[in-house]
Amino acid sequence: MGTIVLREEKGGVKSRGLRERGFTLIEIMVVMVIIAILAGMIVPRVMNRPDQARKLAARQDVASLVQALKLYRLDVGRYPTTEQGLMALVKQPAQEPVPGNWMQTLDTLPKDPWGHPYHYAYPGQHGEIDVWSLGADGQPGGEGNDADIGNWDS
Repeated sequence: MGTIVLREEKGGVKSRGLRERGFTLIEIMVVMVIIAILAGMIVPRVMNRPDQARKLAARQDVASLVQALKLYRLDVGRYPTTEQGLMALVKQPAQEPVPGNWMQTLDTLPKDPWGHPYHYAYPGQHGEIDVWSLGADGQPGGEGNDADIGNWDS
């Protein structure tokens, strides 16, 4: 883009230098259009990633809670009741039936990625036990980010 110009300096020695030239308005516009096209293709994909990450984290938490409940069943001989809930994994239930050989399975109960508690039912509607998150809206049902995420989802 530059032109080499020979110029004579003091003492009669010639040196090479580039004559600087700016970009034309057309060149700048072409670059801006290219950037806009790339942004239009990339930004929607990047913007959806946090939601996908939250859903994945919720699925992993649900799977971990199911595993902890299975350990509880091995120790106690049965799953906690719906009323005893997931807290039975952290603290010995005081509600009947009180487990005699209870052992702490978790230090704390996680919250779902949207800050809501996980839910538990025994017996479950979808299987022997149900563990689920209510999704982003914290309400049953929903679609997209608001959909429930449970151990019955594959």
